[in-house]
Amino acid sequence: MNPALTTECDRGQAHAGGGGSVAHPNWTIAATMLASSLAFIDGSVTNVALPAIGHELGGDPAAVPWIINAYLLPLSALLLLGGAAGDHFGRRRMLTLGITLFALASAGCAFAPNLPVLLGARAAQGVGAAILMPNSLGILGSSFEGEARGRAIGTWAAAGAIASAIGPPLGGWLIGTVGWRAIFYLNLPVALAAIIVARRFVAESKRGDQPLDWTGALLATAALGALTWALTLWSSRHAASTGSWVGLGAGLALLAAFLWAEHRAGERAMMPLALFASRPFVGLTLLTLLLYGALGGLLVLLPYLLIVGGGYSPGQAGFALLPFSIVIGVASRLAGRLAERIGPRLPLTIGPIVTGAGFVVMSRIDPTASYWTGVLPGIAIVALGMAGAVAPLTTAVLSSVDDRHTGTASGFNSAIARTGGLIATALAGAVITASGAALVGGFRIAALAAAVSAVAAGIAAFATLDRKGGDRAANPA
Repeated sequence: MNPALTTECDRGQAHAGGGGSVAHPNWTIAATMLASSLAFIDGSVTNVALPAIGHELGGDPAAVPWIINAYLLPLSALLLLGGAAGDHFGRRRMLTLGITLFALASAGCAFAPNLPVLLGARAAQGVGAAILMPNSLGILGSSFEGEARGRAIGTWAAAGAIASAIGPPLGGWLIGTVGWRAIFYLNLPVALAAIIVARRFVAESKRGDQPLDWTGALLATAALGALTWALTLWSSRHAASTGSWVGLGAGLALLAAFLWAEHRAGERAMMPLALFASRPFVGLTLLTLLLYGALGGLLVLLPYLLIVGGGYSPGQAGFALLPFSIVIGVASRLAGRLAERIGPRLPLTIGPIVTGAGFVVMSRIDPTASYWTGVLPGIAIVALGMAGAVAPLTTAVLSSVDDRHTGTASGFNSAIARTGGLIATALAGAVITASGAALVGGFRIAALAAAVSAVAAGIAAFATLDRKGGDRAANPA
């Protein structure tokens, strides 16, 4: 999924942190921007590289979705634990660890001789991202106060949007001129710079004594892994098999065990079940899963369709996605200001419905037709709808729970956004395994399914939010 969209979800984690003073404010912002850009650029570039990677490493089309999901799985499952580890061991220490792991894993991706090695390295990248992302935001939240915090987070978010925008065209150009391995080499100098700046200029946070929820993390990872494997197996074979049913059953059983473990852990859980006493929070969680799931699948399938079905080069496919990030970057701030005046209920209702209309337009796509008339209109409408939703979503999540849960709620919402992309990418295997007219037909069906999911997200917002967007006290479950 495009990291520009998850930027607004993540911003709430920084807003939820405690304020403080900082000796090197500009260098602190630079360190967090460099660290986060690793995940932003890598996430957007890899979608464009899928056909090239699959071709060179001889990957079966059924295995191609795992190039994305091997990264998203640990990122989704461990994001909350990564933030808690920063609170426990020190945020600068964990940020440096996450960057180091991400860099080493990137080198592993670049040197991977076959697909299994690449998938292992991608999973290690996901673990690194799950550590560095929440701690880069936690450092901003604890280092700045008041308006200075707002400016710092705004600068960080703008850098994320820029990184996400330049990622696909830059990656496409590198893939076409140097090869797909170059997109992973690109991470190494950025990681080195981030580590140097963080170690030199970022102050270490105080260490906490709250124990980490390792049981919850392991159960969440196992549950998501089993469910993802089952869905990928089912979608790639276009039919349910014994293996997919076993995986689905195991995933649901592990998910139930995770909920039981979180219930027993109480306030020490990485996902306190008390959050779900808020009706708006439940609705926003459903909205996030449906909306980001719809978008995540299409952002994987669209460049694949353009390259394989339309004869686009990787560079052309990368530039084809550029208007998406531009519209998001320009319009989301305006939508955020509007939501502050009228509340997030209407933006979070209308935005997803407009996004659904864009998916309907995309369902008529012809990859061999003109980009300007066949591809761009759908991308523009989807981007406009998402721009109306991403900024108000952060505000709504933070106001849907009490103050002591705001950081956890925002982190959980970010994890749900990645989980939506994870599930959608698993289901996208049904399209990726097709070719020719079947590929185009499969994409059109996927676009219509995404439209239904996006509209359902808007309905969920309208049904669960009040006019002010989720008053904590007035909206019990």
